[in-house]
Amino acid sequence: MRKLKLQELGRHTVESFSSEVKQPITIVLDDIRSALNVGSVFRTADAMAIEQVVLCGITPQPPSRDITKTAIGATKSVKWTYVEHIKSALEKLRSEGYTIISIEQTSESVELLKYADVPEKLAIIMGNEVNGVSEAALELTDTAIELAQYGTKHSLNVSVCAGIVMHHFGNIYRRRLCSLSSTKK
Repeated sequence: MRKLKLQELGRHTVESFSSEVKQPITIVLDDIRSALNVGSVFRTADAMAIEQVVLCGITPQPPSRDITKTAIGATKSVKWTYVEHIKSALEKLRSEGYTIISIEQTSESVELLKYADVPEKLAIIMGNEVNGVSEAALELTDTAIELAQYGTKHSLNVSVCAGIVMHHFGNIYRRRLCSLSSTKK
């Protein structure tokens, strides 16, 4: 076994990536404080070919040195917008046919692996590092999802949690895309 060299990985350029099919997932960052967390979400969104990232409220926006530090260029490959008020962002996404999911521990949360009926288009809200998903966002949420945790802490870092969720749903959509293309043959 040997580690592959960067040129052997067959990575897209920003230009070629822009024309690739994206997962029908929008990540909505609700008042995220840390630019490092924002950059990490961008980097994972690029890795999973996520459609877009919506930044809301106090969430830092590119260009930012700390976003750039962790995004390593993903702010150029991932489509993003800034919307000041979370409610406006979610109402627009709903009007475009997205099902809105909050990643939050609530009285009605469904564990991630038990959420079975994944819709055609998904908007996933990631909340503030201290306060979680805002009440304004929860009011417009179709389903709350939480990640099972077995230790003494009751939360994960927002960028780690976002990565787990993007990977999970990204793979579901990727499998759907593969099964659709194999049935067309």
